[in-house]
Amino acid sequence: MSVQRAAVVDPPGRPPRVLDRAVPLAGEGQVRIAVTAAPITPLDLLCASGTSYFGVPASPYVPGVQGVGRLDDGTPVWFPTDAGMKPGDGSMAEHAVVPATDVAMLPEAVDHHLVAALGLSAVAAWHALTGRGQLVAGEQVLVLGAGGVVGQAAIQIAKLHGARRVLAAARSTAAQERAHRAGADGVVAVYPDDDVDTLARRLGDAADGPVDLVLDPIFGVAAAAALRVLGIGGRLVNLGSAAAETAPLHSATIRSRSLRVLGYTNSELTPAQQAHTVSELAGHIAAGRLTVAFEAVPLEAVADAWQRQAAGNVPGRIVLTI
Repeated sequence: MSVQRAAVVDPPGRPPRVLDRAVPLAGEGQVRIAVTAAPITPLDLLCASGTSYFGVPASPYVPGVQGVGRLDDGTPVWFPTDAGMKPGDGSMAEHAVVPATDVAMLPEAVDHHLVAALGLSAVAAWHALTGRGQLVAGEQVLVLGAGGVVGQAAIQIAKLHGARRVLAAARSTAAQERAHRAGADGVVAVYPDDDVDTLARRLGDAADGPVDLVLDPIFGVAAAAALRVLGIGGRLVNLGSAAAETAPLHSATIRSRSLRVLGYTNSELTPAQQAHTVSELAGHIAAGRLTVAFEAVPLEAVADAWQRQAAGNVPGRIVLTI
């Protein structure tokens, strides 16, 4: 039996350890991928905690809900997995097995670590803006949580689709700097003691007239403040609750300008849709039009990397090099 090195969660609730595991064999309709890069994502942390809405995962298992690697013929691909959500192993190993229909073909010269770092976060930003949010060229966009991976991707994706101006909001100085580097036309500081009125005034002062579309991965006070700067018929698309599970939304704010508050989740996409979007994003990555802050860490250092990602003590997404 061939063996490989892999990150293994056992039991849930503890950081993974690197152990020897059997190299997986591809069954009918599957492909085996030699993994080159695997990101540590919020979904990985949630699933492995044993407290997610998916329930306690069967362990031991290899985490990693997405990754990048090469097929047996050398073709570079991105792939998703159900690790932590259903029984089975994920991407944080030397090899992974997935359905052949789920993989996204990548340009030969693209940076595997960068594709892994953006991955499904960029897919979410892309569809939340262009699909759910119906972004139109010439509109002004506000991105909340702009220093995160979704936020950085959203700034650039909005520009790629013709937004005339992208305003960003972020808490820490480092996050604000990441938003600047991503191409935001203006960056607004968000403070822990902000109330809705105070933050709304700061956003309004920084905006060039009414905002047309808000991308919101954080909710809470920031989302309520963002609604105040939307123009007539403006849209807010929520795709996360990094700041709070609830927000103090006022009926009059929504009604007075016929605003739309919309939800988005990647789970509404089919695997084929996800793969198509990743391939499209990879083209922009290869051309230098899309990037994000990330840190590459060897697989053997996964335990420390896992804890640092969970604590947020990283400049961006940690990507395991395999």
